[in-house]
Amino acid sequence: MQQVKHLLAGKGSAVYAVAPDASVYEAIQQMAEKNVGALAVIKGDQLVGILSERDYARKVILKDRSSRDTLVGDIMTPSVVTVGLDVSVDDCMRLCTDGRLRHLPVLDDGRVVGMVSIGDLVKATISEQRETISQLESYIVG
Repeated sequence: MQQVKHLLAGKGSAVYAVAPDASVYEAIQQMAEKNVGALAVIKGDQLVGILSERDYARKVILKDRSSRDTLVGDIMTPSVVTVGLDVSVDDCMRLCTDGRLRHLPVLDDGRVVGMVSIGDLVKATISEQRETISQLESYIVG
C-alpha cells in the first residue's frame, strides 16, 4: 500500500508557500505561475494556514474585495488538516472525501515537507489498481 512518502518521491516535494502578510494578489499570481490550486501559509517555519482557489473565490471575489489590498492572513483557512509521511494513500483519500478537501500539507517533525492534492491521490489509486489487475490477469493466464 502506497504512503505519502512514495507519492512525494515520485512527484517531488516542492513546497509552494506564502506569508500571511503577503497580498492575496501575490499569492494568486504565484499559484498561476506554479500551476497549483493552493499554497501553504507559513510564518517563520510554522504552518499557520492554507490558501486555496476556493478561499479566493468565496472570500475575495464574492465579497467584492480587492486582491491587492487584502492580506493572505485575512482569508486563509487557519485550521489545516495535515498528514505525515507514513500515512497511506487510502487514509488521505478518506480525509479528502470526508472533509471535502483538495490539498493536504505533509508534515515531518512539524515542518512542511510537501503537499499532496486529490489529483495526486486519485492518480496513485488508479495506478495501484492497474497493477493489481495486471497481476491478477497474469496469475489467471499463467
